Amino acid sequence: MQTDDTELIRQVLAGNQTVYADLVKRHQRYVFTLALRFVKNREDAQEIAQDSFVKAYKALAGFQQQSKFTTWLYTIVYTTSMSFLRRKKPETYSLDDDAVFIEVNNQSDIKSDLAEQKSQSYYINLAISKLLPDDAAILTLFYQGGQSLEEIAAVVKMETNTVKVKLHRARHRLKEKLEQLLKTEVRDLG
Repeated sequence: MQTDDTELIRQVLAGNQTVYADLVKRHQRYVFTLALRFVKNREDAQEIAQDSFVKAYKALAGFQQQSKFTTWLYTIVYTTSMSFLRRKKPETYSLDDDAVFIEVNNQSDIKSDLAEQKSQSYYINLAISKLLPDDAAILTLFYQGGQSLEEIAAVVKMETNTVKVKLHRARHRLKEKLEQLLKTEVRDLG
């Protein structure tokens, strides 16, 4: 039987720091996925996930257990991601640089594995990656994280009704992105 998060936290706070690795293993995949929704870069998402777990470990004694551990942890991931995005400057390229055009042409020539492209999860993840970070995070927290509207509101520091409206709008934008992607795919097959 798997030990619940509360018991693992109790053990860590009682001095058994090695148990924290169990918490990390349990939540690392989802923390990484959530960070990736914000930064859209695997290396940056890995860095954010690692920073989030370090911050969570350092602040574990302050966890009041008024919410689920995952809600508290995802709040840390959210704030760490937002701080990262504020610090990071977008890359800019000169329109006079021929190497940029060669790279874009080379990327468009690369064909991906058709089986992967046709899977539902591939298209859903691709569509989510094209959304704004807030939309992607809310959808990810709700559908993949199983968080309630109240828990999401705590993570993103918004009112529950605001989250409800944002979730509704994010679903609509996701639907639009999926329709665009699938329309392009159908046209490319023809």
